[in-house]
Amino acid sequence: MQLSGELAGSTILVKKPKEVGRLYTKSHFGTMLSGNILQLDLLEGVFLLDDQKIRIFQRRREIRFEELVILASQQIPEFEIKYLVFKDLRNRGHALQVCKEEKPSTFSLFREKKDTTPPCFIATFSERDILDIDAVHHLLEVIQKKNGMLWFALVDEEGDLTYYDVTRIDLKGTVTPHQYPRGTGVLLKNRLIVFDTTLSQELLQKEFFGKPFGQGLQLSFVEALYLLDQKVLTIKTNTEKTLSKDQCIQLMQKLQPDILLRLNVFHDLKQRRLLVKTGFKFGTHFRVYTQQPDTTHAEYLVHIVEKGFTSIWAEISRGVRLAHSVNKDFIFARVDGDSIQYIKLGRLRP
Repeated sequence: MQLSGELAGSTILVKKPKEVGRLYTKSHFGTMLSGNILQLDLLEGVFLLDDQKIRIFQRRREIRFEELVILASQQIPEFEIKYLVFKDLRNRGHALQVCKEEKPSTFSLFREKKDTTPPCFIATFSERDILDIDAVHHLLEVIQKKNGMLWFALVDEEGDLTYYDVTRIDLKGTVTPHQYPRGTGVLLKNRLIVFDTTLSQELLQKEFFGKPFGQGLQLSFVEALYLLDQKVLTIKTNTEKTLSKDQCIQLMQKLQPDILLRLNVFHDLKQRRLLVKTGFKFGTHFRVYTQQPDTTHAEYLVHIVEKGFTSIWAEISRGVRLAHSVNKDFIFARVDGDSIQYIKLGRLRP
C-alpha cells in the first residue's frame, strides 16, 4: 500500500498516524513535528517516490517524479550527487539522516538513542569536485569533537560510487633508534655513497637506510641530510670538498626542489620510530614500515602535501586504489609550518 504526503514548500508532510509510524519508527525517515506530523526532506521524498512507496500531492494534484526532481534540484545544491549517494546507501540497508547547514557533512547514519557506536558522517563529492586538504583537515577536527567517524562518498560521471573512510592517524613504529659511528659520504649527482663498510652494514641492517652499492651504501638525498643532522655523516664532494648543510641543500634542490619538505616529514616519521623508504614506485613520496622489513611489508604510503594543497579526485582515486591493491594504507602528510597531520584515506565497502 502506497503512503501519501503533502508537498509544503521544500518539505513533504505525512499526517496519517499509521503512515507516520511506518516511515519514522520502522524505516527512520524524516523528522517528527508537533501534532504527530512527519516532515520529509525533498531527498527522502524523491527516494520514496522513485521507489513507489509514496504518492505526493499539492493542493490535491499529484506530483510526478520529474516535477519533484526538478523542484529538488532547484532547492538543494548538488542535488543529483546527494541523491545518488542517499539512494545507494539506503539500498544497502543504511538509514540516513539529512544533515542541516550547521552540521559538518551531508548525511549521518541513523543511530538509536541508546546506541553507543560512534556517530558516522558522510560527505558527498562529484568526481569533478576538487579535494581541498585544508577543508578535509577542518572537517576531521569538527567531527572528532563529536567523537564521530567520517566517510567520503564520491560519485563519478556515470553515477557509480566509491567510498572512503577518512581518519586522522597517529603513526607509530617499533624500531629502536641506533647509535652509529661517524663516517663520510660522497655526494654524487643523484645520491650519496658511503664507502665505509662497517658503517654501511650498520645503517642498512639497523634502520634499513640506503641500498648496497658494491661494498658500500647508496643513500637518497633525504637519508643523507637526515644522517647529517644526526651527526652521523660528513658530506663531501667527489673532489674531497666538505659541504655544509646549506651547501648540500642548494645542490640537492636543483634536482629535488621539495627536499626540505621531505626532510621535515622524514624527521617526524623517524621520531615516531618508523622505517622510511622512497615511495617512487607507488607514486608517493615515502613507503613506511612499522617494523624491520624482514618481518613485515611496508604498511603505509605517505604522500606529502603542504597546507593549501588541492587536487582533482582522479589523482586521489588512483593513489588510494593503488595502495589498496598492494595492501597498504594511503596517507596524506599535511605540513603546516612545524605541524604535521597524517590523514588516511581507505577504500570502504559500506
